[in-house]
Amino acid sequence: EIEAKYTKKMQVLRDELDLRRKTEIHEVEERKNSQISELMRNHEKAFSDIKNYYNDITLKNLVLISLLKEQAEEMKKRENHLEKEKADMLLQNKQLKEPLQQAQEQVSELQKKLANYDKDKEALTNTKARLKVTQKELKDLQWEHEVLEQRFSKVQEERDELYRKFTKAINEVQQKTGFKNLLLERKLKGLLSVLEKKEVELSEVFAASNLDPGALSLVSHKLE
Repeated sequence: EIEAKYTKKMQVLRDELDLRRKTEIHEVEERKNSQISELMRNHEKAFSDIKNYYNDITLKNLVLISLLKEQAEEMKKRENHLEKEKADMLLQNKQLKEPLQQAQEQVSELQKKLANYDKDKEALTNTKARLKVTQKELKDLQWEHEVLEQRFSKVQEERDELYRKFTKAINEVQQKTGFKNLLLERKLKGLLSVLEKKEVELSEVFAASNLDPGALSLVSHKLE
């Protein structure tokens, strides 16, 4: 009966320890998965925000550069056209032998066109300057984008290192729990061995005492 009693207690203790170990492992796994999911969501959101931000900036700058290039080409065409028109007018001015009034009118018209040409030329110069500034800004943004990508890679490496450390901690917890269970089992076996020895010694004492059955039953009950 004692052996059955302690066997039952040992089984209950094993079940409790096993249930506690499984519960702790499950809780650790849940916390691990929750932290990993949160890290992945935060990293994905940060990367998406950075990507969208720089995509918008790059797209706007490309559109602006394309527009400025078109404007520069248009200005250059107008400049060439005006240069040709100016040469034609000067040639006609030399060749024509019209009255002085007509010549003065032509000179006045040419001066107006020359003024427009100077304005267009100045506008072209300003456009080229703006184009250079925009190209420099685009290079700066590309460099900043590369720096942010390197920082993002470093954050990913830190996340992976954290995951490896977390997994190692889980394994250590599992090993410690198994070691404690083994110590308890060994201790329980030792106690059962001592109990068996005591029972044998009591049996020998009862056999040598030559007590009557009633007294022997009373003493046995008290000892138990």
